[in-house]
Amino acid sequence: MPDDDPPRGATRDAELVVLAAGGSEHAFRTLYRAYVRPVYWLAHGLVGNPADAEEVTQETFLVAWRKLPGLELAGDSLLPWLATICRFQSANRVRRQRRDRLHTAAAADEDLPSTVDVEQQVIDEDLADAILREVAGLGELDRAIFRLCATEGYAYQAAADELGVAHGVVRNRLSRIRTRLRTVVKEST
Repeated sequence: MPDDDPPRGATRDAELVVLAAGGSEHAFRTLYRAYVRPVYWLAHGLVGNPADAEEVTQETFLVAWRKLPGLELAGDSLLPWLATICRFQSANRVRRQRRDRLHTAAAADEDLPSTVDVEQQVIDEDLADAILREVAGLGELDRAIFRLCATEGYAYQAAADELGVAHGVVRNRLSRIRTRLRTVVKEST
């Protein structure tokens, strides 16, 4: 029987676990192919959607890869061990999502004003339009620097590398851009 498509079974799983624990990517890949579908369907049943199930499946096999060197296969198959890891990873994902939802909901409640100030909304819209006009009037390099640093959060050096200019060029131009925009804000308020 060719080594590329080994049969599943107690001795074969045990052999593959020993080889994979020793660093054999081929052995681990064989185990992955043999068990990825059952692990995915277990994860899907636990987390409830395909995207999260795929993430949990990948996390399961990543944890398995790291823990294989200490594993002593107790049964005929690697699947029960993988299923245990999958359950833990699924529970972690569900807890993390629940915590994120609660945090996001609490933050959203704190950010909502108790009343709507229409006059302030008009002023804010006018100010935003003035800033956008000022940015549109910048040169091409200055607009790119503003987009990368102010909008996308790039550091000076990362923006300089992206644009093919020196760090000092980005720092100095961004300083001038900010000064211009502060002037626009002061004039609009």
